[in-house]
Amino acid sequence: MTKKEIFVVSAFKDNSVWRQILGICSTLAVTNLMLNSLIMGLGVIFALALSTFTISLIREYTPRSVRMMAQTLIIGAYVIIVDILLKAWLPDVSKQLGPYVGLIITNCILMGRAEAFAAQNKPLDSMIDGIGAGVGYTLVLLVISFIRELLGFGTLFGVRVMGEGWINWSIMVMAPSAFFILALMIWAINTYYYKEAK
Repeated sequence: MTKKEIFVVSAFKDNSVWRQILGICSTLAVTNLMLNSLIMGLGVIFALALSTFTISLIREYTPRSVRMMAQTLIIGAYVIIVDILLKAWLPDVSKQLGPYVGLIITNCILMGRAEAFAAQNKPLDSMIDGIGAGVGYTLVLLVISFIRELLGFGTLFGVRVMGEGWINWSIMVMAPSAFFILALMIWAINTYYYKEAK
């Protein structure tokens, strides 16, 4: 596969959220505001790109018996960097995201890409795959948070866009709304893919 194909497959055709149903916990938890979703997505892209690159770089020197532990350690190191940077530069966003930044370490998307792609491919290809998976994850977060923030608060990225008469939908601020939006999104996308496949 070319580098472009690796990116497209990772970001869209094999999207970790809507095709593999991975990373659901953070998808449901941080999507009430678009800014939170964007920051979380950028953090995942950073951690995915660098951890898959590093895991691929040392794959030939990592014994099979400790490979999973080594991958977790590498992912954890990059996630800690993300957490430190957020606390230093964006403390308010860091507080809103709470423990979910730290939970990137256990995100199945990162472990899945590390095991499925980085452990068998070259470093640059692995990094592109990681960036693609991160971009796909971020797009899902942004679509869900667009709907939730618009209907729940009448804002986008904190800027009021709905008129004076707008009544906020309180259900959109709660986590169950993210679950239903994600379910409808997965249904619509998979229906489209299945029609294309026929």
